Amino acid sequence: MKPKIYSSYEEIDRDLEILKLQKEIDVRKLALSMEKTLEGITPMGMVKNFLGNTGALLSKSDLLTGVMKSVVLPLLIRKFTKYME
Repeated sequence: MKPKIYSSYEEIDRDLEILKLQKEIDVRKLALSMEKTLEGITPMGMVKNFLGNTGALLSKSDLLTGVMKSVVLPLLIRKFTKYME
């Protein structure tokens, strides 16, 4: 890679600012990625991933949401925790 030749301090400052912002974006992306990963390995996150689109469709109905929360999810969680042991 050919080194860049600067003709003014303003150019250097501009590139340093760009690099600083790129670093901040990368750090935030990493933090968000870690957050999503940790969320995905919780039991509720695993159930959500398992259900996928079906869970999203079912969550739109209040009646089905109540049934899911009170009956189906506890059963799935119990089965999953037994499987993990």
